[in-house]
Amino acid sequence: MHILTSKGALEKDHIPGKMKAIQMKPRISTGEALKMSSPVNDSKVLVRKMLKEVLMGREDPEGFFAMCVSNLGHQESRSQFLSLIQPLSTANSSLHSILTSIYQEYFVKNEEDELELALTLSLLEMQDHHLSTPSKESQPQLLGDRPNQSSSVPLTSVSNSKGNSHTQAVDEVDKKKNTNLPQTGPWGKVNSLQTTQESELKKGAHFDNYNKETPGTNQTVCVPRWSASFSKQDTVEEGDQLMDGELNQSQKSKRLKNRRQRRKGSSLHVVGLPRSPSAPPPVLLWFRRDLRLCDNPALSGSLELGAPVIPVFIWSPEEEEGPGITVAMGGACKYWLHQALSCFSSSLERIGSHLVFLKASVEGNKAGCSLRTLKELVKETGAKTVLANALYEPWLKERDDVLVSALQKDGVECRIFHSYCLRDPYSVSTEGVGLRGIGSVSHFMNCCRQNPGSALGTPLDPPVSLPTPAHWPLGVSLETLGLARMPRRKDGTTIDWAANIRKSWDFSEEGAQARLEAFLHDGVYRYEKESGRADAPNTSCLSPYLHFGQLSPRWLLWDAKQARCRPPKFQRKLAWRDLAYWQLTLFPDLPWESLRPPYKALRWSSDHGHLKAWQRGQTGYPLVDAAMRQLWLTGWMNNYMRHVVASFLIAYLHLPWQEGYRWFQDTLVDADVAIDAMMWQNGGMCGLDHWNFVMHPVDAAMTCDPCGSYVRKWCPELADLPDELIHKPWKCPTSMLRRAGVAFGQTYPERIVTDLEERRSQSLRDVALLRKEFGQYVDKRTGCDLVPLPPRLVSEALGLSHIAGGVVKQFLLPVITRMEFKHQLEDPDADAASNPYNAVLKGYVSRKRDETIAFLNERDFTASVMYEGTQRKERLESDHRRMEGLPRSPVPRGRARRTPTAKDRFSTVPGGAVTSLR
Repeated sequence: MHILTSKGALEKDHIPGKMKAIQMKPRISTGEALKMSSPVNDSKVLVRKMLKEVLMGREDPEGFFAMCVSNLGHQESRSQFLSLIQPLSTANSSLHSILTSIYQEYFVKNEEDELELALTLSLLEMQDHHLSTPSKESQPQLLGDRPNQSSSVPLTSVSNSKGNSHTQAVDEVDKKKNTNLPQTGPWGKVNSLQTTQESELKKGAHFDNYNKETPGTNQTVCVPRWSASFSKQDTVEEGDQLMDGELNQSQKSKRLKNRRQRRKGSSLHVVGLPRSPSAPPPVLLWFRRDLRLCDNPALSGSLELGAPVIPVFIWSPEEEEGPGITVAMGGACKYWLHQALSCFSSSLERIGSHLVFLKASVEGNKAGCSLRTLKELVKETGAKTVLANALYEPWLKERDDVLVSALQKDGVECRIFHSYCLRDPYSVSTEGVGLRGIGSVSHFMNCCRQNPGSALGTPLDPPVSLPTPAHWPLGVSLETLGLARMPRRKDGTTIDWAANIRKSWDFSEEGAQARLEAFLHDGVYRYEKESGRADAPNTSCLSPYLHFGQLSPRWLLWDAKQARCRPPKFQRKLAWRDLAYWQLTLFPDLPWESLRPPYKALRWSSDHGHLKAWQRGQTGYPLVDAAMRQLWLTGWMNNYMRHVVASFLIAYLHLPWQEGYRWFQDTLVDADVAIDAMMWQNGGMCGLDHWNFVMHPVDAAMTCDPCGSYVRKWCPELADLPDELIHKPWKCPTSMLRRAGVAFGQTYPERIVTDLEERRSQSLRDVALLRKEFGQYVDKRTGCDLVPLPPRLVSEALGLSHIAGGVVKQFLLPVITRMEFKHQLEDPDADAASNPYNAVLKGYVSRKRDETIAFLNERDFTASVMYEGTQRKERLESDHRRMEGLPRSPVPRGRARRTPTAKDRFSTVPGGAVTSLR
């Protein structure tokens, strides 16, 4: 292989070892290639640019060295390469040692030739009787003819009296003494050496330590790295040893063996090396809800600074909560966070770092807890930069703004990166789109298309290593944060309510990637039409990983677009997520305050028993109970089932939506303030976008659980009931219930409400009376509800000229309103069945089934009468033939047939009924 350089071409024989296998990969852009033709004076800029690719893991060290040789030329690389990578000795010693070993492998001659040269020089000096101390100019010639050459792998910069830098090396310490060195601490910190090994240091040399993993083992030992200029007397002693006589073959073999061992050790990939006290100030990398290595902008930004990185996590539950009742971190969420932090800390340890856990202390006002903790951390570590990924809850953004301002006043640079959503919710504008249809995902997507923000970009690769500081700050253990604390009984035993959650999930970043891959290879092909099925794994189950940042939305969208099947419905889910955060930024009180003012006065039930039955899955309706039990045991249910249980709570139990929101926030492992608040407001009839449907607790099973498998899994007491009646066991005959072992009130609860249609009609009447009472919030022309616009939207729509004295005038905007509410306003006392826009949804594909069942019910009486008449006629004819001695008439046989588009047993029409109607 020939590597073309700016000075000519390197000969094939000049590329030793594995450098011969380097392939010049086109990993750099054309613009960078043009820059590479610049003079050698710009070599530092070019090397720094290429080093960034190595630090990001996009280029291997050998490819980087090959590009340096290609750009700088053979001689310049030989003389300047070590000085160009010198900053890495403090910022990333592992990479520095690897590059140094590659440099030596490329430039150092054969060890035998080197020893022969040294031996020849010493013999010549003996013959010439030059036994005096060698001068400074002749010192490099003792070890070889290269001024930057070293026979030992670890190299350090040494400054002489004139300020020039050069490199020196000393042979390895005796093997027996190395075995007595102390082991490192739990985070790669090196303990002080034993005083019994300081005898080798009396010559004036100094050393610092680095970690080295013994090949084939998991043990980490301390290996001394000598880094000091030697005195003239030391050089004389070393020169005398070379001139005492000819080296015998055993000594030569021993030296060669030691040097091979040192070279072999230097080629190991060592990460997490301690830094010297002269390293640049460390960078504080503040992790919040971005617990991943892949596609993490803040993590990548910390590597670009070239300084030691200290990853920290600060737990401040008081700051997580908004001014109202948000339940931002419920029990299931905190347990997931505990497990995710443990997995993420292990991931950092694999690349040579670790996560420092801190618990913010509350002193007086809860505001500023994280700020005080960060200030103490800055003072302890001497950090000058803090990096983090943005959070978009209004109260957390306000916290971050105050924190950034305060730290900048103290001279600490703070940088916040965008990664939690595909689109920064504070950058979304309605300009060019208008406000009509606000609250719908279609309107939001139009706003994003009309006003595009910064380019989405490509996902970032994970780093291969992290530079570590010389001294780690003092943190607390993960258990001290109290995230996974379990309740105890009076007898002292622990109630492990999270046992099933542990069995159901993999909490690591690798688990998120595995679920994504499994979904893109299987479930994505059924997602478009069957995502509502509760009895089949047709959904991705990625929501908790997205919430805690173990999977970035950009990475997810990128992989979804690269998949063979790219359903628009799945990609729109990410738009729904961004829409929820946009609404939360517009309405900070979204989690606890109804957006439509009249609905704050809506009459709700106060039956606490109904709420408890709904929470525990004891309502008597199998589909609702199965979903609520799955939620309690696994911390999750699919989106369709969330609609079913929410509709039952609001439309049939008449309980306020805030109760459902709080329960979801406490029990969902993917509990998200913005998403849950938006969906519960829409389901509670007071959000920006009315749900145009109400899920029936029985008939919805035709879509999500037609065979009853889902109910049998989570309600095993009903497992022996037939498919047709498992969703309505109250219609089963007594004998069937007895055979199935079902006893209402004992093995399975009685229904807490029985007349579903009456309760649904009552809900409609309450809404109609409320809208009639608050007529000022109803548009007279369209019948739509009116919602006060937030100041931000008013400023965007009307401009600054309409803001007087810093106060924005209140404007009312017509929003999406359910059609049955508009019709019900004309006749508030009408029942739900008579409303032509009845929103009760019995299943997305149940219409044809209903038509078939209605056909059978409608013909049932007529068919039975006709059948009895036919039987009577056949008996009379049979008697007549028997009396006359005639043979029996052939019996007509009707075949059962199916409707043209039917796909299940409900669509089968009995053949006898059809035959009798012909």
